Amino acid sequence: MTQLAPDVLAWLSRAAGWEPETRAFIDGGYRGFARSSRFESIAPRDGSTLAHIEDAGVESVDAAVAAARIAFDDGRWRRMPSRQRAEILRRFAMLVLAHRDEIGLAESLEVGKPISEALAADVGETAEALHWYADALDKVHDEVITSPEHTLLTVTREPLGVVGAIVPWNFSSIIAAWKFAPALATGNSVVLKPSELSSLPALILGRLATEAGIPDGVFNVVPGRGSTVGSALARHPGIDKITFTGSTTVARRIAVDAATSNMKAVSIEAGGKSPQVVFDDVEDWERMVATVAGSIFYNAGQACTAGSRVLVHESVHDRLLEDLVSKATEWMPSDPLATSTKMGAIASREQLDEILAKLEANRSGKIVFGGEQVEPVPGGFYLEPTIIDGVDSRASISREEVFGPVLTVLSFRDDTEALHAANDTEYGLAAGVWTANLSRTHRMLRELRAGIVWANDYNALGIERPFGGVKGTGTGRDKGIQALAQYTSSKTSWIDFRGALSDGMS
Repeated sequence: MTQLAPDVLAWLSRAAGWEPETRAFIDGGYRGFARSSRFESIAPRDGSTLAHIEDAGVESVDAAVAAARIAFDDGRWRRMPSRQRAEILRRFAMLVLAHRDEIGLAESLEVGKPISEALAADVGETAEALHWYADALDKVHDEVITSPEHTLLTVTREPLGVVGAIVPWNFSSIIAAWKFAPALATGNSVVLKPSELSSLPALILGRLATEAGIPDGVFNVVPGRGSTVGSALARHPGIDKITFTGSTTVARRIAVDAATSNMKAVSIEAGGKSPQVVFDDVEDWERMVATVAGSIFYNAGQACTAGSRVLVHESVHDRLLEDLVSKATEWMPSDPLATSTKMGAIASREQLDEILAKLEANRSGKIVFGGEQVEPVPGGFYLEPTIIDGVDSRASISREEVFGPVLTVLSFRDDTEALHAANDTEYGLAAGVWTANLSRTHRMLRELRAGIVWANDYNALGIERPFGGVKGTGTGRDKGIQALAQYTSSKTSWIDFRGALSDGMS
């Protein structure tokens, strides 16, 4: 038997004494429902069962929406002075950091990501989002518009009401915070539905929100399956807006549910098949290679912005392929609870099987590295970093979001061919260009059909930078000042003073 490293043993010891909360968090406390069903939370690290999560379906959604609506209508949060709301959000952020190990361990165990990434990125960026939107509250102003002398014309922003946030498992805390932080900052109530693969971090966040001082009913968490809780939330007439990040298939169902219920507002981010275009004049070659590899192998490729398609000029194709294969050896999966691990597990058995099925079905190109399931921890769900060269742009593996550590490589001859290949996808989330030619950079960034484009970099993300896409990726933006507008509506007010009572002034 392989002896476990001390850091792994320390985290396993902590996990052994952990009794996670599995009930919905509604109206300031955890609440069970008599008719709840349960589903397993499986640790992809080794396939063991972490917990049995409650799914009360429509009943829990009704209860959460009712609590959120009462809280919104009586104004306990939206009428609170913005400075006071900001202070509470900052306390929420500090509590997230204070509970770093608890949240980070939950993230790592539930989805198999390296514990070092869960602690630094997932916990750190969740707290950062809360801090940032607390600070942004007094940076957004209403307007007074020029009008005739006897009138006053204003445009004010008002919270929408009850926001339903449905988030994925790959960065469950971060993406949830991208949504609930601006929604709370603008005075809304929130009902958060985490993925069934990553429910435990969100349930911790519910408790911390109340500890921070967010009033009961304002922040609620309802775990459950997408087919029960997710659908009920999208259809619920008491929800004023749905914000969703996840698969294209689910996104379409949510849009239909929202439209056929109460025409609630919807914002969607439904993934990508993002290109990285590498020209023959790259200045910092080593940095480019490391960035391209990291963009697809980070988080085992389970990221919406994963740079899963490399388009490379034919003159440097062989050099880049050789260097990417060499770099891939540094990303071999290992125990997520080891501090040194760069790539952990695939989030579920089903997700791994789906990736393997796509690799098995592919008849285009040649696998030049990886492609095999491995078990650095017995019973776990792991896949080698995989590179496929010479993939036809029409092949499914080159067009469908694999959501795993699978990189396809295709060469091009000139700028026109590169641009056509980069845009030849139903998605439009992100794209990267590597070139030293400034004119080419401007032309490519202007013509690429994506919501986020980088030149000589990739995945340079920050809370102040809007995140979202075009085409099949969806509509709306997370992060940045722009996100605040998505959780408010504008009200145009016109006052004609000629109809006002005299105040006695002459």
